[in-house]
Amino acid sequence: RSWLRSALCLFPLPLFDMKVCVVGGAGGIGQPLCMLVAMDPRVTELCVYDLTISAVPAEGVAADISHINTRCKVTSCAVDKDAKAVDVAETALTNCNLVLVPAGMPRKPGQDRKDLLDINCKIAFNVVQACAKFCPDAVVALIVNPVNSVVPAMNELWLKAGLSEKKIVGVTSLDCVRAEKFVHEMTGTPVDAINIPVVGGHAGTTILPLFSQCPAAKNIPAEQIPDLDKKVQDAGTAVVAAKNGKGSATLSMAYAGARLAKAVLSGLSGTPAKECAYIKTGGDTTYFATVVEFGPKGVNSWEDLPTDLSDHEKQRMEALKPILKEEVEAGIDFAAGTQFEDLAKL
Repeated sequence: RSWLRSALCLFPLPLFDMKVCVVGGAGGIGQPLCMLVAMDPRVTELCVYDLTISAVPAEGVAADISHINTRCKVTSCAVDKDAKAVDVAETALTNCNLVLVPAGMPRKPGQDRKDLLDINCKIAFNVVQACAKFCPDAVVALIVNPVNSVVPAMNELWLKAGLSEKKIVGVTSLDCVRAEKFVHEMTGTPVDAINIPVVGGHAGTTILPLFSQCPAAKNIPAEQIPDLDKKVQDAGTAVVAAKNGKGSATLSMAYAGARLAKAVLSGLSGTPAKECAYIKTGGDTTYFATVVEFGPKGVNSWEDLPTDLSDHEKQRMEALKPILKEEVEAGIDFAAGTQFEDLAKL
């Protein structure tokens, strides 16, 4: 049992009983994410939510995880692909403290970015509207690409419905996980001693690791930083290539999602915790990934950019802003053309 004890050390002792729903919980990211969430001793109920057409039934994933000897009760909810979540998700979402959403379609070769945005915004809309009705006090963490656009779209709709600005976040912690692992490999510094904020967005050149803020990374020659920066940006593509096009970064994404969940659940339980996430911050791009402190109501505060960025980081920051701004505006435009149904009548 030593491996289980080691895994559980990832999480502090429970403070409150928490219910979590993973929407897309039977998928490639969802299955390992569900398992890791069920291992958090704060979580007393986990719902595995997915479509009836899922390759692996949600009920089967729930049955499998339910045999892990933690105190977490595991249930499932399988819905038809054409069903509206507001009509079928009441049991799954009611009383949730955290809803994790690893859902949406992957981008196909040659597919226009706007087409993907329209498809995945509609998928996210279906889920987030149901959250607005059944668990408006829950934190909703979106792992739906393109994150840079989908999160602004859903958050603007959420705010338009009169709900709290502290609840909708984009999961970008995988960029931090990768940056920290790469620095560990280059320097030999213990992983636990490495903390690298990754700011900006969650796609391509909008991903900006701030190696200047990590003492261990300061031992890396300056001329190697641009390549290391690019390695973090392209890490997802490297995984797809290594899987020969038959998969993407599912396991590491699940780990990173659980890391974000740990911080959110800690904050909700009364112990503030920090993790990078993509939220509405205002400023030049309106939405931005930065270090976020989570508290009892969700997003408690966030950190401004450090004033001592390296020259490389300053140049990259100025270059990414117009790209990120355009992607944010695409999401805001989607939200401007629709709204949640009258929640009181749903």
